[in-house]
Amino acid sequence: MSFGVILAGLGQIGMGYDKALDPARFVTTHARAFSQHPEFHLVAGVDANPDLRREFEAGYGCDSYPSIERALQSHAPDVAVIALPTRLHGLALEQILAHSRPVAVLCEKPLAHDAASAESMVRTCDEHCVSLYVNYMRRSDPGVVEVKRRLDAGQIATPVKGRVWYTKGWLHNASHFFNLLEYWLGPVKAFKVLQTRQDADENLADLDAWISFERGDITFLAAWEEAFSHFEIELFSPNGRLRYGSDTRHINWQSTQADERFAGYTVLAGEAEEIPTTRERYQFQVADQVALSLKGELAQLCTGADALKTLTNMRKVRESTS
Repeated sequence: MSFGVILAGLGQIGMGYDKALDPARFVTTHARAFSQHPEFHLVAGVDANPDLRREFEAGYGCDSYPSIERALQSHAPDVAVIALPTRLHGLALEQILAHSRPVAVLCEKPLAHDAASAESMVRTCDEHCVSLYVNYMRRSDPGVVEVKRRLDAGQIATPVKGRVWYTKGWLHNASHFFNLLEYWLGPVKAFKVLQTRQDADENLADLDAWISFERGDITFLAAWEEAFSHFEIELFSPNGRLRYGSDTRHINWQSTQADERFAGYTVLAGEAEEIPTTRERYQFQVADQVALSLKGELAQLCTGADALKTLTNMRKVRESTS
């Protein structure tokens, strides 16, 4: 069985990021992921920009429309993907559910700009018996899932202490890593804002903050997107160190060992274990997990409820500075 997918939004995450990249190696957009996955087929694309629609039709061989309503007059998708600007997410969901009955909706992050709108989207999907997922794609990466397994099993001991470097806004890019750490370390217990930097676009404003999760304390530090893009997570555990960042294709784990030179001392192992990730095909991994979900199997995805929790917590941190 092949599930039909409608893609609302043909911008960068919709189809732009990987259009100049080798399709055998890179799958970093929704269009490429759902067109390549054997259990899905694209039925239509939606975008107000006619140039993007023409590019989509030429590249993916299916119809495109200027509006969701027009698309759903001709198609009845199993999955709807919302890859539009955040301010349009709620309206897009309303239009999708008014004109079709998909089994699942995959929405770009953040779910909404405010918690009330996000909560309304989660509630609406529950009322329509539609599974709502949010594209925090790292949650579907096998390496990330393996770290979660090790934390749960105690192979990576807790509590941890760590730091996150991020760029491009607290509510924009930092949400990826906040959501990931909620997945790894559990609920937020406390927080303290250390420093802020304003921006004309609230979503791109930066802040440094200390966040206490159930299984450890993390300091978020904002670098400068205007200088270069970067992210890095470093966790110190009682039995080792874990590093995950934009400069590596792997998650690196260094366990502890006895110091060979000084008796009674413990140091980090010289060689790090590489936990493989699928970062060059991360969007394919999301599609793969959506397929499992549609078949009633356990899937590694961020649910709408998970994303609402992330947004609520990050908003609380942000608004504590005003």
